[in-house]
Amino acid sequence: MKKIVILISGRGSNMEAIVQACTNQGWAARVAAVISNEPDAPGLAYATKLGIATGVVAHQDYGTREAFDDELARTIDGFGPDVVALAGFMRVLTPGFVRHYAGRLVNVHPSLLPAFPGLHTHRRALDAGTKITGATVHLVTDQLDHGPILIQAAVPVQPNDTEETLSKRVLDKEHQIYPQAVRWMIEGTLRIQGNQVVQTEGEPQLLVEARVAV
Repeated sequence: MKKIVILISGRGSNMEAIVQACTNQGWAARVAAVISNEPDAPGLAYATKLGIATGVVAHQDYGTREAFDDELARTIDGFGPDVVALAGFMRVLTPGFVRHYAGRLVNVHPSLLPAFPGLHTHRRALDAGTKITGATVHLVTDQLDHGPILIQAAVPVQPNDTEETLSKRVLDKEHQIYPQAVRWMIEGTLRIQGNQVVQTEGEPQLLVEARVAV
């Protein structure tokens, strides 16, 4: 059985979605551990309640990003993961860390990458007047919010949207597509060709809401 390690910094709602899908859909995998850089991250209590191992590597305890990432990698590797999923993990990882998990490290981002990488995605989408936004699951590279795209979900922007309303609808899509992408990685149904991801079987790699902004 393959193993998944999930990294969080807060509640970890995407972590919860992955755990639930793994359990309810009968994956040939288990969530081996949930690890946080924040000792009081609410998601740790959720994992503990389900009997999932947890760990804390507090970034404040390390003088450099490299030292923190080295200890984080040591902790992760203790669980022998096949997939490492970033689920609201609010740290920029060093190139060495990313290389160590090349092909196994995955992230979800609340925009249709390559549009709006980085922070404040919903505010920027609204300010730009875009009609379509969404969520992206991608393999992590040493370039922030880049890397081969595994799956995307498109969400129309409504005329009366605020950051909060748009964020909620996009997050709902994240909860759908992130577990799907992790399952594909576990089952080996994706093939990487350069920066392109080819799906050999399974669900579509683009989900689109039926509603259209007017």
